[in-house]
Amino acid sequence: MVTQKGDNTFVVGIHGNFDQAQTGVKQMFSDPALAREMDAAGYQFSSANSINIGRLAPQIVYYVYAYAQLYARGDIARGEKIDIVVPTGNFGNILAAFYAKEMGLPIAKLICASNENKVLYDFFSTGVYDKNREFVLTSSPSMDILISSNLERLIYRLAGNDAAKNADLMKALAAGGRYEITSDMKEKLVDFYGNYATEAETAQAICDLYRETGYVIDTHTAVAAKVYQKYQEASQETANKAVIASTASPFKFTRSVMNAIDRDAYNAMTDFELVDELSRISGVKTPQAVEEIRNAPTLHDTVCEVDQMVDVVKRFLHIR
Repeated sequence: MVTQKGDNTFVVGIHGNFDQAQTGVKQMFSDPALAREMDAAGYQFSSANSINIGRLAPQIVYYVYAYAQLYARGDIARGEKIDIVVPTGNFGNILAAFYAKEMGLPIAKLICASNENKVLYDFFSTGVYDKNREFVLTSSPSMDILISSNLERLIYRLAGNDAAKNADLMKALAAGGRYEITSDMKEKLVDFYGNYATEAETAQAICDLYRETGYVIDTHTAVAAKVYQKYQEASQETANKAVIASTASPFKFTRSVMNAIDRDAYNAMTDFELVDELSRISGVKTPQAVEEIRNAPTLHDTVCEVDQMVDVVKRFLHIR
């Protein structure tokens, strides 16, 4: 790892997938004995991802700002409802949109876009959350998730802010890998629409948009674009203006993006040749963070198993 350069930064790679790593982090956070050890050494855990609602809450502003921009440009009338489309695996960013709606932002549909790890699509279709399925590695890895931890926060609202009922459902998920919400709770999901994009559909969405407009999107945004197309085809309602949340840069997923545009032309190029070519065809300057890693030294090379995470953290913090 070369992108984190602070002297107080320690980066660790975890053998396994996102779900395994996030579960390990949550177990560390909720371990009272470890918390006492940390406190005695002058430390406490926090999180920069949406385990911490402090990461999620500022994302509400995205949607307020987007609405204000549409209104300022004359694209919508005052109070006119819009649809929000979010590619998501952990359900954080779209939950922020839900909170914005709850706070009064005129949002009609919340469109939840999944990749082939379509556990959220199945949940919105059936009311059953079931992680007992094959884990698929896709070109949109930030969405390769089968345990959508922020969905728990939505379930709490669906359960009438009943913490005990919410806890029972989460215990069922932990014990058997699935839970089912009641019919009353499912009726409260009427403002959500879920669908998913296959790998082939994701690549085609990138290619089509580039050929039509010259604009290059990343794999995650392509999932959202394809799902929005499916929503438009399936919806019988009057079309609203829609905001598609573009959640990543194509420069983070250069090979997948460029192969989607023209595999024959780009497949043999090196990673940094692809970066330069992406900059050329998109007309967008290569981000400085990407430029810096061309010749940067490797600063972090620690890799551990999930069950070694606590020991690695203690070693870094010099806690015995």
